[in-house]
Amino acid sequence: MRYEELTIEGRNAVLEAFRAGKTIDKLFVLDGCQDGPVRSIIREAKKQGTILTFVPKERLDQLSETRKHQGVVAFAAAYEYAEVEDILKIAEEKGEPPFLLLLDNIEDPHNLGAIIRTANLAGVHGVIIPKRRAVGLTATVAKTSAGAINYTPVAKVGNLSKTIQELKKKGIWFACADMSGTKMYELDLTGPIGLVVGSEGDGVSKLVKENCDFAASIPMAGEIDSLNASVAAGVLAYEIVRQRLGAVKK
Repeated sequence: MRYEELTIEGRNAVLEAFRAGKTIDKLFVLDGCQDGPVRSIIREAKKQGTILTFVPKERLDQLSETRKHQGVVAFAAAYEYAEVEDILKIAEEKGEPPFLLLLDNIEDPHNLGAIIRTANLAGVHGVIIPKRRAVGLTATVAKTSAGAINYTPVAKVGNLSKTIQELKKKGIWFACADMSGTKMYELDLTGPIGLVVGSEGDGVSKLVKENCDFAASIPMAGEIDSLNASVAAGVLAYEIVRQRLGAVKK
C-alpha cells in the first residue's frame, strides 16, 4: 500500500490524473491563467469537487518540487477514499448497528491519524471527513494511524451537515462532542450512532452541531478547558463501546 502523498505538476499530468480517476485533494492554479488547458483542468476539478485555489506564481514555486509546474500543482491523496455507503455496508455485513465517527475542522494530520487508529480499535465502522477545512489522507496521516488506515475506511463528503441529515433518515442518531453538553455517562449512546468531534480550538461548527440529536461532554477536573481532539474522540468512542458492551450483556 503506498503512503506517499503525490505532488502532480504540469498541465498534461494534472489533466491526465483527473481523467484517470485519481483522487485529487487540492489543486493550486496560477492566478489569472485562463488558457485552454488550464480551463479544462479547472472544469475537471469542479466536476470532482476538488478544492481549487488560485495563487500567485511565488506560491506555486514554493509548492512545486521541480519548478516546472506550468501554472498548476495538484496534491493527490496517499490513500483512496471510501463512500459512505461502503461504511454502512461494513456494519451490515458484521450484523452490528452502525458506529460512525465524523470529524469537523480537524486540520492536523497527526490528530487525524491518531483518531483513525483509535477508531479501528474501538470498532468504528468508518470515519467521515469534509472536503473543506480538513486535512486529507496524507502520508503523515497514514503513518500516524499505525496501519489502521488499511482497515478503517475514510469517506470524504462535500457537506457534513447534509450527510448527517441523510444518515438520520437511515435511523442513525448523532452525538457531538461539546463542553456544554450532557455528561456522556448520562446519555444513551447505544444503537446506530454517529459521533461528531471537532478541533480543540473551534470545536464542532454551529450548523453541524444543530443537526446533531444531542451534545455529549467529557467530565473534566483540571484547570485547562479542553482535550486534544484525538484524545476526546478516544474517550467518547470508548464510552460508546462501554455502553454497547453493557447492552449486549443485558
